Amino acid sequence: MALINSAEPTIAQAPQGQVNDLRSALALIADDPKNFIQTDHPVDPNAELAGVYKHVGAGGTVMRPTRRGPAMQFNKIIGFDDVRVVVGVLADRSRVATLLGATPKTVNQVVAAAFNAALAPVVVDKNNAPVQEKIYLASDPGFDIRTLLPAPTNTPEDAAPYFCMGLLLGTDPENGHSDVTIHRIAVQGKDELSIFFAPGRHIDAFRLKAEAKGEALPITINMGLDPAVYIGACFEAPTTPFGYDELQVAGGLRHSPVELVKAITVNQHSIARAEIVIEGELLPNVRMREDLHSDTGHAMPEFPGYNGPANAALPIFKVTAVTTRTHPILETLVGPGEEHTSLAGIPTEASILRALDAALPGFVSQVYAHTAGGGKLLAVVQVNKSKAFDDGRARQAALVALATYSELKNVILVDEDVDPFDSDDVLWAMTTRMQGDLDLIVVPGVMGHVLDPSQQPDYDPRLPVKGVTAKTIFDATAPFHMKDVFARAQFKEVDPRPWAPSLHFPEYED
Repeated sequence: MALINSAEPTIAQAPQGQVNDLRSALALIADDPKNFIQTDHPVDPNAELAGVYKHVGAGGTVMRPTRRGPAMQFNKIIGFDDVRVVVGVLADRSRVATLLGATPKTVNQVVAAAFNAALAPVVVDKNNAPVQEKIYLASDPGFDIRTLLPAPTNTPEDAAPYFCMGLLLGTDPENGHSDVTIHRIAVQGKDELSIFFAPGRHIDAFRLKAEAKGEALPITINMGLDPAVYIGACFEAPTTPFGYDELQVAGGLRHSPVELVKAITVNQHSIARAEIVIEGELLPNVRMREDLHSDTGHAMPEFPGYNGPANAALPIFKVTAVTTRTHPILETLVGPGEEHTSLAGIPTEASILRALDAALPGFVSQVYAHTAGGGKLLAVVQVNKSKAFDDGRARQAALVALATYSELKNVILVDEDVDPFDSDDVLWAMTTRMQGDLDLIVVPGVMGHVLDPSQQPDYDPRLPVKGVTAKTIFDATAPFHMKDVFARAQFKEVDPRPWAPSLHFPEYED
């Protein structure tokens, strides 16, 4: 795999103080106010918490004004004495890199390399599972998940309170293969949740298999996790095909297997070092309207930046128990923010890099799943042309990227002198190295993502159903035979630190 700077780490380095859960991750950044802040000022989880973090560090496609900033822990949640809430742990690429022992430019390569060192999870006993320090049974009198855990709403129009960082762990009822995925989870009652599954998700396939037999599917919902678990869980097919347990990737990232523990009330496992686990079952042949109790007509803000329509019929999860650590930390995110870009985008980049390295060895230097696409819909691919034939190889690289990640919608190709992480630089290349009638390649009628509101027949009657789209390659690379014409002006290379000692110049620091 080609590297931008071979001196930068491309195998995960163990951060100072081993990270194996959320608390150790927060401890790593706790003394850096650029990466972590806490507040004891009371906050309402209903829209107010997200409204605060919008200004602090949400970033991404959140309605302006917003910015990238530190993770934030709220220690006093109105109506909840025992639970803290943290948001934005992964809402900055540099912070994610720190937590995974990498750099911002190599974190995708570190994650890709974790496949070669994948480690299967292991099962530990209850005494070694902090998440089962406290147990709340749904059969107990007075049990009500709505008063036990502060599920936030992002906006006043949300269909319901949502758990936004709930990692589902389920098992194929036919062959015993397990899988983990993150989905939006709406709190609908004292022991009922509704779950939205985008098409093609593996746990939904497990659910359908169980439902065909009239059976419930036992699931655990795990929250407050080691960042490596969340990042590893966000890989998708074909990189992680049906039957591949993504917890292996987290094991590879940490050079230590993820620890599981047998759930208390269902035939499933929980992540032993989670902060909170909700145990229960996905019920067969039962559906619920997502905004049943609010009638807002809206769901919640998703990664494209829109508060889409509430789903008319979603599967129901029946809660059987909640287990937690003592004084647990509930982890959440602001739906369309920078955190989603990290969660979805870094695994997307790693998947595309692996595929391109296999198809076109050494030709692609970097892939950035741009935050404007929420880490899913837009990728910038940096190529290294050395001969005229490479004009065609660049476009082949874009086709490989589209084939590798089915939800990817647009690919921008740039040369080695363009920084794919710098949107100004990318737009400059698109403005000066691209002609619309020559350098746009459109592939119509291809599988996309249902949450993009432009991918529906109401937008374009030629589209057969929601989630089908046209995919576009923007070739913003200079033609090889004109490479000299497109050479950028070269300035004298000077170390600026003697003239500006108060400024930070990472390119001149070891």
